[in-house]
Amino acid sequence: MLLKFEIYNDGKYWCARAIGEDIFTQGKSLDELVDNIKEAVSVHFDELLGSGHDIKILSISEFEVSSIAKTTSSQR
Repeated sequence: MLLKFEIYNDGKYWCARAIGEDIFTQGKSLDELVDNIKEAVSVHFDELLGSGHDIKILSISEFEVSSIAKTTSSQR
């Protein structure tokens, strides 16, 4: 089974929402979020995992890219 998660930062926490499943979790860091995703999936699919099925997680992340260099113009 493949689960897809949308990952984004709400300004305070990193959040993850499963696409097509009723799973949502958050963490103060990306590392904490990944641990929380694993725990939430484990709880949500306890029976499936207990019967030997594997679950893979695909994360779709939102990142902001800001300018590294600023341009200036001089007018004479």
